[in-house]
Amino acid sequence: MNNIIDESQINKLLQVMKDDYNRWQSHSSTSYDQIRKQMFEEYCNSLEVRYGNKYIKIVGDNSVKGFIVNTHQDKKFQFGDMLMAAGWNKPARNFARGNIFDDNLNIRWTGIS
Repeated sequence: MNNIIDESQINKLLQVMKDDYNRWQSHSSTSYDQIRKQMFEEYCNSLEVRYGNKYIKIVGDNSVKGFIVNTHQDKKFQFGDMLMAAGWNKPARNFARGNIFDDNLNIRWTGIS
């Protein structure tokens, strides 16, 4: 049983978000390449990981992108389950949107939804 979510899993999740942002951006005109590059850098630099007792919070652009269950003592969710944000300090606890240990993470640049 894994007792911690290590940095490699968090980095994998952040990379999926960055890749999705890059795909989303690629639909705009090529005449804005410099602006797109700057926006991409700003997005990537805004992503932040905050560790708590029960959850890991993913923040970016002054909004919560989602939560990851960081305990084995949750009665409803498994360790590593990804939850949508219900507010700044509270995840939506209706159902998990996937698990950080899954091979294919289902997350968009806008966050866990």
